Amino acid sequence: MLPFKTLIVIDERSTTAVYRQIADRLIVLITEGVIQPGTFLPSTRELAVMLDKHRNTIVAAYEELITQDWIETLPRIGIRVALNLPLIKPRSFQEGGKNHTYSSPAKFYFKQVPGTAVQHPLLKRTSILVNDGFPDADLTPFDSMLKEYRKLLQGTKVKRLMSMKDFGGTPALKESTVNFLNGSRGLNISKDNLLITRGGQMAIYLAAAMILKPGDNVLVSDPSYYVADAVFKQAGANLIRIPVDKEGMDVEAVENALKNFKINLLYTIPHHHHPTTVTMSQSRRTKLLELIRSYQLPVIEDDYDYDFHYSNSPVLPLASSDHGSNVLYVGSFTKLLAPSCRIGYLIGPANFITQATNLKRLIDLRGDTLMEEALSSIINSGELERHIKKSNKIYSERCDQTARAMNDQLADVLDFTKPQGGMALWLKFKAAYPLGDIIPKAQNLGLMLLGSAYYEGADQIHNGIRFGFASLKEAEMQHAIEIFRKITTQ
Repeated sequence: MLPFKTLIVIDERSTTAVYRQIADRLIVLITEGVIQPGTFLPSTRELAVMLDKHRNTIVAAYEELITQDWIETLPRIGIRVALNLPLIKPRSFQEGGKNHTYSSPAKFYFKQVPGTAVQHPLLKRTSILVNDGFPDADLTPFDSMLKEYRKLLQGTKVKRLMSMKDFGGTPALKESTVNFLNGSRGLNISKDNLLITRGGQMAIYLAAAMILKPGDNVLVSDPSYYVADAVFKQAGANLIRIPVDKEGMDVEAVENALKNFKINLLYTIPHHHHPTTVTMSQSRRTKLLELIRSYQLPVIEDDYDYDFHYSNSPVLPLASSDHGSNVLYVGSFTKLLAPSCRIGYLIGPANFITQATNLKRLIDLRGDTLMEEALSSIINSGELERHIKKSNKIYSERCDQTARAMNDQLADVLDFTKPQGGMALWLKFKAAYPLGDIIPKAQNLGLMLLGSAYYEGADQIHNGIRFGFASLKEAEMQHAIEIFRKITTQ
């Protein structure tokens, strides 16, 4: 008999049920030919003794394999591997050997999409990763979310949730999100004003696709969030860039553009501008709202990390003021939880949201209903609010620590202004230290700079990069600065 105790290794720390691990391992042994078709397997009692598991666990594993036609029971004889294994062996409809179906480039017309993703090398275990400004996953209340997820899977309404018609988000999450946004951002919205999306990026894409036509003009900042820029370019729009200074987007330049061009959309990030982290001054917000109302200007307000503000209370968004139903408000739970939690939202007039929901259905019939329900539960329980308060305290301390260390050790190399909030610093390296040289040198020393970098082409004047501090422990941050110091003193 085969040494099943050696062949079937069970990971007690795995979240996969033990019976599934046993069944999956037996399938691998069968498909690899270690166990041949027709081979009799140990009885449930014998295998339970070999693996030191309860007999019911082995029964469940065998039942799983029987259901999938991998094994069969012969009455009063035993359990054997099926003679005809349930393997799919596709047949070519053409004679001859293998078909090289995709060996040459496509020759038909297809759109060229503006690139956004930067290819990074595989990270080594010892690498320090400095991102664009993401939350620390160690703080994320995964246990609470998993508890809610498990409760949903074991509950009576799981089948209904898994086949639920799309309402632009589950009704429970829409209600929770409306209450959350009205309470934290001073909005006055109902569920009719809300569309749940797979992250804030989808919300930006949907809003732009609904508004823009080829040849339209979009006002964006300089510098601007490059992924949003790519969305507008994909829609065929022309980008008109508006300078950003210590008070945020230059509203006088916005007004001049409105006077001289037909502007179809304004994209703005007034709270924590990306990439510079600047918060728009109150006087400019007031003036911008006047322009929005006067010109009936459609606006996408991107408020990606509103909840993390340190020097004082967060500044309420433009969407909370009188804007004449012209501001589309975009946000995301991703920045509160983790990059893989892809749940965002688009806020706007009800008639616009209805059509945006229809457009979303063309590319995404429904969201992750179980994740949405779990998120709704941690919002309603107050768990999310507690997480925000805890994270705010920690991120504020990390912001202070990073700013002090940068000032103490790199003041001769770079400039930055400590932000009022957010999860990143905007580092502008001096001309003697071009980022095009620093980034690869840092990589060779184990420092992966994955934040948005602006140093090529027209962006050479910025020579800047976002340094995400929120996800870095103090030792990691200090090590990153030591590597900067080493590179810039060579």
